[in-house]
Amino acid sequence: MLLAICGSRHQDSCLPEISRFFGLLAEEGFSAHIHPRFYSYLTDKGVRLPAGFRSADMQPRGAVAALSLGGDGTFLRAAQWIGDSEIPILGINTGHLGFLAHCSLADASEVASLLASGNFSSSPRMLLKVEGDQVPEHIWPFALNEVAILKEDTSSMINVDTSIDGYFLADYLADGLIIATPTGSTGYNLSVGGPILQPELDCSVISPIAPHSLTMRPLVVGADTTIKATVTSRALTYRVSLDGRSFVMKCGSSITINRAPFCIHALSLPGDNFPSTLRQKLHWAVR
Repeated sequence: MLLAICGSRHQDSCLPEISRFFGLLAEEGFSAHIHPRFYSYLTDKGVRLPAGFRSADMQPRGAVAALSLGGDGTFLRAAQWIGDSEIPILGINTGHLGFLAHCSLADASEVASLLASGNFSSSPRMLLKVEGDQVPEHIWPFALNEVAILKEDTSSMINVDTSIDGYFLADYLADGLIIATPTGSTGYNLSVGGPILQPELDCSVISPIAPHSLTMRPLVVGADTTIKATVTSRALTYRVSLDGRSFVMKCGSSITINRAPFCIHALSLPGDNFPSTLRQKLHWAVR
């Protein structure tokens, strides 16, 4: 059985546990394709890998599951590596918050045996796709968390002329605009006052960043809504960020945001659920 493994390159203190975890996976009969950057990090640090655990640059089709070892940023990079193959991803948290990671290296033995038995629950997570004449060809145009439209190198606000399904919605005069998926609702969206959405919902949320009007509130729209945004500003350019991967566009240009034609399938341990994740990760309702 083949696994795909992606990991953070900033977890030196976890290397002994990672090595032990890989040994347990090998004992369960797994081989692995490891993302080349993570593979180089492990070998440079002297981690001995089991036979059948090797570097693989191409999209790891054929794997029964992908493992993300790190924090939420690592999970997002794993999602990009997996792409449209729809290989399910299990997040193993070795970072701080790890909202997308449902287990830790302390669960290594349980995770290895559950992977072998296939006894995991899976939930589909929608992505957003960005299109536009000035979107660079080398950019992976999908976002699992959010698309953020941001001002670029200026203290002046930007104006984001926004429409949904071809109908004018609003001119957002603000520092920026976030279009978040339910998965991303607990990230950047939450920090600007947007709502928390259950991850499996079919919707997205439009949240302004520091709007110049008290009437500009976050708005939840259907997953199949087409959102078009045209930016004007005193500056010449603005920035678009897809899960932190950003590029610059000229003011006056537009982007269109739609639901992606594929999902990311997130794995979790038996018994995990959204309310418990809120309580554990965000200390929900703690007094």
